[in-house]
Amino acid sequence: MNYRLAEERDIDAVCALIASAIAEMERNNIYQWDNIYPTKEDFTNDIIKKTLYVGTIDDDIAVVYAINQDADEQYANGTWAYPDSNYSIIHRLCVNPKFQNRGVAKETLNNIETTLREAGTESVRLDVFTENPFALKLYRRNGYAEVGTAHWRKGTFLLMEKHL
Repeated sequence: MNYRLAEERDIDAVCALIASAIAEMERNNIYQWDNIYPTKEDFTNDIIKKTLYVGTIDDDIAVVYAINQDADEQYANGTWAYPDSNYSIIHRLCVNPKFQNRGVAKETLNNIETTLREAGTESVRLDVFTENPFALKLYRRNGYAEVGTAHWRKGTFLLMEKHL
C-alpha cells in the first residue's frame, strides 16, 4: 500500500468511500457516522491543513485518516497516561469496504505509528465508538489502552492512548 497526503482531487473519492463505509456499518448495526458527521467539509478542511492521508492500492483509495493534535473538549475526560508527551490524534480512520478484512486497518495503524515515532511523536490518542466491535478489536489488539470516555451525539466513545 502507498500512503500519501490527500489532495483536493481526492475529495470525491474520499466522500464516496465514506458513504460506502457508512452503508456497510449500518448493515452491521453500527450507527457511528451519518450525513452530519463526517462531512465533505471536514475532509476538505483536513486537506487544506495537510492532515488528511490516504492509502492506495492500485490507484484506489483503500483507507483514509487524519492525523493532528485537534482534541475535542471531551478529550478532557481522559486520564491520559502520558499527559505531557508530544502526542498526535488519529481521526476518522476508515477502510474502504472494498478492501475490508484484508489487514488494511492494521497495516495502516502500524504505518501511522512508525511514521509518528520517526517524527518524534511519543504517544497516539484516539476515540472509538463503543458500538463498533471491529474498531474496538483493532485498537485493543494493537496495544491501545482505554483512558476515559467521551459522549457525543451518536453515543459513548472510548478515549484510547498508546505510547510509542
